[in-house]
Amino acid sequence: MFVARLAGTPVFDPAGDQIGRIRDVVVGLRGTRPPRVHGMVVEVRPRRRVFLPITRVRGIQAGAVIFTGRLNVRRFEQRPTETLVIGEMLDLTVRVDGEPMTVYDVAVAEVKRSEWQVTRIAVHRGRRRDARVVDWSEVSGFDILQKDQGAAGLIASFESLRAADLASALHELSGKRREEVARALDDNRLADVLEELPPGDQVGILRTLEPERAADVLEEMGPDDAADLLHDLPPEQAAALLALMEPEEAAPVRRLLTYPHDTAGGLMTTDPVILPPTSTVAEALAHVRQKELTPSVAAQVFITRPPNETPTGRYLGMSHFQRLLRDPPSTLLGSVIDPSIDPIKPDLPLHDVAAYLAVYNLVAAPVVDEHTRLVGAVTVDDVLDHLLPEDWRERL
Repeated sequence: MFVARLAGTPVFDPAGDQIGRIRDVVVGLRGTRPPRVHGMVVEVRPRRRVFLPITRVRGIQAGAVIFTGRLNVRRFEQRPTETLVIGEMLDLTVRVDGEPMTVYDVAVAEVKRSEWQVTRIAVHRGRRRDARVVDWSEVSGFDILQKDQGAAGLIASFESLRAADLASALHELSGKRREEVARALDDNRLADVLEELPPGDQVGILRTLEPERAADVLEEMGPDDAADLLHDLPPEQAAALLALMEPEEAAPVRRLLTYPHDTAGGLMTTDPVILPPTSTVAEALAHVRQKELTPSVAAQVFITRPPNETPTGRYLGMSHFQRLLRDPPSTLLGSVIDPSIDPIKPDLPLHDVAAYLAVYNLVAAPVVDEHTRLVGAVTVDDVLDHLLPEDWRERL
């Protein structure tokens, strides 16, 4: 069983209920002898990583791991004598017949009842078409600390993960391995992952990147998330990164940085869905169907006079996605505005913003300036991020 293919496999209890997914396999290196498999790291809700001993694994089938007995839900803590196959062995440079090769997968097998070992290693010279699968005894170099390990194999094993789950996996890695993975991710994927990481991890990763690359990643992040991250950097470093960003990408981030962190202005996104009153319901639905929009941003359309980018022309109102579904596609947005929702000001404190969303059962609130121009929208997920304790991601 090749371990990289196990990543994300559902884990079922004896009753047939899914309790989590495989995130890694824990082994113990034993010099030249094949490493013994200790167990599996299983991610259970909500994003808690626990240990499943290999002795409790009853079967590994296509698309399922089944275990017996009970699962200890205490958080998994790696011991000094343990090695994570996906997190630490993939992408290592080893030697096969004296030739340097890169590990891209590791196979484990049951050698006795409930006793598993690493048996074979999949390696390549730099391109997958040069791949070979060799016995453990033919490989050397797993016990050597390597400065630059690479991360292509690890990233490939987690390719299908949502950004939040990849961020959770990244958080569990050592600082060195985390930096290697961050360097290997493309700008867009790294931006998505950074948005889901705790502030300490965000700052740590950003500081390891070349300034130009860091600025490119900030451009791919949502302006509100980029502003939050820059808030956590020393002022001189934040200013230097802003100067390296494209002016049109830096402008909304600079505006957000002028507002206090715990106000509507500091929380808002500057990229809600904005259309003029002459647009139709069909056009509005086409906009909210864009896959890059989060559900909270796509839940409503804000209607303004041109220009239709923040800060806009005069704010007219908003229309909820549910209302758009009830009207004919040719209906003009100017006739489906919800008149009962008043916008909020950028200086409204965080707790008042939360109360506003709760009172009106909204997932986003329009924010207007003193000239009644729409300058952004506060979404419920951003409010939750700031209402929860600062270490809520680590607690999960």
